[in-house]
Amino acid sequence: MTIKTMPSAPPTPVVETPVVVPSGTPTPGRARPVLPLRREGPEKLTGLAKYADDLVFPGAWFGATVRSTEAHARLVGIDLDPAFDWSKVAVVTATDIPGPNVVSLISDDQPILIPIGGEIQHQEEPVCLLASPDRDTLRAAKRRVTLRTERLEPVFDPEQSTREFAHYTIERGDVDAAMSKADHVIEGTYRVGHQEQLYIEGQAMIAVPREDGGITIHGSCQCPYYIHTAMTKALGMTAQQVVVIQSETGGGFGGKEEYPSMIALHAALLALKVKRPVRMIYDRHEDISATTKRHPAIVRHRTGISRDGELLAQDVEVVMDGGAYTTLTPVVLSRGVIHAAGPYRCDNVRIIGRAVATNTPPNGAFRGFGAPQTEFAAEMQVARSADVLGISPLDLRRRWAYNEGDTTPTGQVLRESVGSHEVLEAAAETGAYERHRSQNHEARQARTSAARIASGTGLAMAWHGAGFTGSGEVHLASVASLELTDDGRIRVLTASTEMGQGTKTIFPQLVADALGVEPDQVEIAPQDTSIVPNSGPTVASRTAMVVGGLLIKAADELKALVEADTGMPFADGYQRFAQEHGPMRVDEQFTPYPGEPFDDATYTGDAYPCFGWAACVADVDVDLDTGEVTVKTAVSADDIGRVIHSVLAEGQVEGGTLQAVGYATIEEIKLIDGRYQNDRLATYLIPTALDAPRITSILVEKPYSGSPHGAKGVGELPMDVAAPAVLDAIHDATGVWISELPATPERVLAALAGIEAPPLPGVSQPAPDRR
Repeated sequence: MTIKTMPSAPPTPVVETPVVVPSGTPTPGRARPVLPLRREGPEKLTGLAKYADDLVFPGAWFGATVRSTEAHARLVGIDLDPAFDWSKVAVVTATDIPGPNVVSLISDDQPILIPIGGEIQHQEEPVCLLASPDRDTLRAAKRRVTLRTERLEPVFDPEQSTREFAHYTIERGDVDAAMSKADHVIEGTYRVGHQEQLYIEGQAMIAVPREDGGITIHGSCQCPYYIHTAMTKALGMTAQQVVVIQSETGGGFGGKEEYPSMIALHAALLALKVKRPVRMIYDRHEDISATTKRHPAIVRHRTGISRDGELLAQDVEVVMDGGAYTTLTPVVLSRGVIHAAGPYRCDNVRIIGRAVATNTPPNGAFRGFGAPQTEFAAEMQVARSADVLGISPLDLRRRWAYNEGDTTPTGQVLRESVGSHEVLEAAAETGAYERHRSQNHEARQARTSAARIASGTGLAMAWHGAGFTGSGEVHLASVASLELTDDGRIRVLTASTEMGQGTKTIFPQLVADALGVEPDQVEIAPQDTSIVPNSGPTVASRTAMVVGGLLIKAADELKALVEADTGMPFADGYQRFAQEHGPMRVDEQFTPYPGEPFDDATYTGDAYPCFGWAACVADVDVDLDTGEVTVKTAVSADDIGRVIHSVLAEGQVEGGTLQAVGYATIEEIKLIDGRYQNDRLATYLIPTALDAPRITSILVEKPYSGSPHGAKGVGELPMDVAAPAVLDAIHDATGVWISELPATPERVLAALAGIEAPPLPGVSQPAPDRR
């Protein structure tokens, strides 16, 4: 890994000359501190960390969900086998829900349980709940529940759906006029399928009823306050009666953003009925078959260019498959649409996006949140444009990439922190892009028919908005707090969760740096809604930038109070201050970043306070006999603003790159009649350590002046670039374009043979006729 520090405009440059230095080497003009160790690392390493399934509650029962096996049907009845002994089994149906039968989120359209007479909208839809003191009885009871239904006609093709979740239009300039003047119009249709988050720890919730009639939830989650909101509404409880506590969480990637609310509600309903703790722990099969995935999408792209390579117009249509219910689909589509034209200046852009319903399990949050789908299409269009023009894809990107002062399709002026050219040059240089392409060309010229391995090198670039889209952060009104306890301890209070990305490490690091103390002098409170304020969800690469920025402001306020009172530096005076004055808590609430407010009605203005920028160079080998693609190396350069903890940031880049390599090559979910077919670890393939390419990460620093530490986001950014880089490399190796993800061996062979590719992943195929 290397860190490339660039001057930021308009703030005063941090260094005089851009340099590339090895990780851990001091940058000229700014010494890098010794990095703190991972806070939760020792407990995870030694096995002392307590995940949800490790928590012990005496007398707890086990919970299970009875699910539909039909994609679309009306529920007529629920029959319990009278021959079975139900005395040790609790049964919960929709009639047992004390409040509204909805999982509250953006649109309250998803029921907690399907009521009698209600419509089942997808296979695996929850219909009723069971609990028992032992697993064997529970398993037996599930087999004795029969659902009576009337079949309804399902819709699986998103382009045939008439039920729309969201629709957005972005227009700038006159696309039709500009397109008519173009010397070349490149048209492409790109299709991407579902992707499973496959966090290492499955979904898990434990509900514990309280003597005051309330409920406490312990579980694996990203957003405790999402669960808190859903629980208070559906259970008819006050905010004080519901407590949500995050247990150690083994990964999320968006899959534990909204779905845990459903499991928590199920566990709570059972716990309230049996008046004892209930454990809802999904096994891997149920986790894959029932939970949300990355949205499949169809992106149609028209690019108008002049013969000398000027980008004249872009016309983009995006159709996303939301599945059966809204979940987070409007926000996913929004980000996908805003990023659909790619990180390139163009005066004439039209982007129309719509998200529709199908009778498949709902789709939701996944790392990148809509941008990987649309930026894949945008990057393939750039690669094809370079091919038509007969020029280097690198040179074309150099010409088209955004600069400071350029205007985006929403009308946002990029005033600062634009690292597009820096990441492009860093990736191209480190990945030896031009040299490898030349060598590949020479190898193709010399290749004989006996040579059955073809090598290729690909390039892609992306941008990714930092934080929530548009007015999202304003609506969240997040609060982060810093506490000085009466015994002189410094404590961070936020709802931002740790799920492997390093939150528990960087927050104390940021606060300690602001206060002038050592990181180990700063504690972090548990993510418990009865203790910490609502600092917003741990999503959208906002944790370090938004919440971290609030903590620095709170630290500055606390430091000023202590030093004004004691006349001493904070590090010397804070314990004395605590002894004399007692506990002190500073709450810092989000205030809007500078810039033009975003208009949610017209989709104009500053969509994000700033953007992160990324570029990737990938080298692949393609087996011309089997169609197998081996990704050998990937170089990812990412502008993440100020690097807070280079080791953790590097881990984010490596993880995001590997997930994107899987998205590009092997991660495919197959559906028949609306049901996921490969819903086991044995059949849903992801890259393992043996499949991982050699990944080189380059962290580029273009600090953002709107946040006190200059940080932007890192977690999602690398997910946007590796997949199109791999597909571009396949073209470099074989000369054929593949427009669908993943580029499985079947699709590669079909492209080489010039025949129609296998069906789109994610679009459910009809069940075979077995009459």
